Amino acid sequence: MPQYAILIYQPAPADPLQISPEYQQALEHYPAQIEELGGRAVRGYALQPSTTATAVRGEAVTDGPFIETKEVVAGFFILEAPDLDVALKICKLNPVVLEGGGVEVRPLFDATPE
Repeated sequence: MPQYAILIYQPAPADPLQISPEYQQALEHYPAQIEELGGRAVRGYALQPSTTATAVRGEAVTDGPFIETKEVVAGFFILEAPDLDVALKICKLNPVVLEGGGVEVRPLFDATPE
């Protein structure tokens, strides 16, 4: 089954410990919604707030995220879904949209020899 990287974007600084009760409730229901649509969350990670980031560009090392932005990557997970249409349906249900965030869906490159 195809796999997709699901990047979760939230308003900066995207602190996973400061979410609304509505978000928490939606998050608890999300795994069942993924399965109902024929997908499977393989593995996921929430990131620490963007204020903990350190950016590296060449020899320059700076505190904070790589660029100034209103939204930052708050986490990501790997999703298995039958196709992109199903992956998009699953992502439209992601609780992050309740908090004004968004989701980016990127197919994973499959380097498995045939």
